[in-house]
Amino acid sequence: MRTDALEPAAPSAMNPRDEARLRRVLRGELVLRTDLSYERARQVWNGLVDKWPAAIAYCACVEDVVASLDAARESGLPISVRSGGHNVAGKSVCEDGLVIDLSRMKNRLVEDKRLFASAEAGLTLAEFDGATQVCGLATTMGVNGDTGIAGLTLGGGFGKLGRCFGLACDNLLSAQVVTADGRVLHASAEENADLFWGLRGGGGNFGIVTRFDYRLHAIGTTVLAGSLVFPEARARDALKFYGEFARNAPDELSLDAALFATAGERFFSISIFHSGPSAQVAKDIAPLQAYAQGKIVSERLEPTPYLAVQSAGDALFPRGRRYSWKAQFLRELAPDMIDALLDTYGRAPNGNALLVLQQVGGAISRIPVAATAYAGRDAEFDCFPIAIWDDPAADRENIDWVRDVWSAVRPFSTGAVYVNNLGDEGAERVKAAYGPNYPRLVELKNRYDPANVFSLNQNIAPAMTGAPRI
Repeated sequence: MRTDALEPAAPSAMNPRDEARLRRVLRGELVLRTDLSYERARQVWNGLVDKWPAAIAYCACVEDVVASLDAARESGLPISVRSGGHNVAGKSVCEDGLVIDLSRMKNRLVEDKRLFASAEAGLTLAEFDGATQVCGLATTMGVNGDTGIAGLTLGGGFGKLGRCFGLACDNLLSAQVVTADGRVLHASAEENADLFWGLRGGGGNFGIVTRFDYRLHAIGTTVLAGSLVFPEARARDALKFYGEFARNAPDELSLDAALFATAGERFFSISIFHSGPSAQVAKDIAPLQAYAQGKIVSERLEPTPYLAVQSAGDALFPRGRRYSWKAQFLRELAPDMIDALLDTYGRAPNGNALLVLQQVGGAISRIPVAATAYAGRDAEFDCFPIAIWDDPAADRENIDWVRDVWSAVRPFSTGAVYVNNLGDEGAERVKAAYGPNYPRLVELKNRYDPANVFSLNQNIAPAMTGAPRI
């Protein structure tokens, strides 16, 4: 990532002939460096990312995607693919290449009787949820409203409903894909099944997905949600209780946790989400409430609109601030690891920093590792420090803190990582994300993208080309 504000002196550009041809057929919009809208168009969610693409093609339909891909190949430009642009590493925008932007492709269809939704790749989580909740339906979809459904699903797709219904990719029924050679394919369990397997967790390595078809679930429009907040003095014991209780919690109960600070004081919070029948709620959360009695500084637990839960974190992660995190999976919260968390969080560079534990397990863990490209089925928690700041002069201290926390927790991790939480961490960490599924993913890459056209991602390099093209 470049963090200076100076434009490169000799940028790459699209061949004028290819640019003219693309403009003739593009139903969307082509933005070049010389356009007034370029500065805004090149920005993504993470303000730490400062890249200067040669052009951005806002696509309006699948034909636009094919035409943009063809123009980039003809001009010899690298490509990146963007929908929500919410990735911490900023992989959706490239240096001196063509950004194929799907964010304006927002058609959606919900069929309540079939428990089915079809959604174009430009939808955000909030837009998708807004459509399905009209019918009291939902599927697993992240935790921030402006996250794009495309990148979320292709990397796996954590969310509050994951323990009950599996990941977003586990609820994917089929997809429309533009492959590296410009073909438009339909991928499902019955058609191009190998590609369908790879799309469910393999990221953007095999093509540009323009449409997703999902299985929906009837959850109503209201869930039980809220939080318990403990003072810093009780954080160690509360973390121990949380680790034990969460591992045995019913699938309907999703319990994330975080160390955070406000008004100069540090706290530990447990976020509670229950999507099951109201008659089951009291029984499921009773042990948690009993433990918290007399120990907490605040409790907020009440029936809440599902849409409000899904957007609750948006204010914490607005677009344009600078973000860094580094994640790893855990099977348990060992006492020594809890000590490491508390010690390193105590050295956080500012009061915006968070140390998050996202609960997984449940239905996610009961799907065989080989069933999809996503391989982290044995994890109970995803652990990651989040640094949030605004001043570029503070980049080093924030990034270093994130790395220090990660290193302190590393001895207790499974060694694996959620690919959607990867930064620029190298090929070995990509392999760690896929574990035993990695060799099969390389075979799939050889079949669908042997030239590594889709390389500006958490890249699975084809065996015949070796290192990814940069």
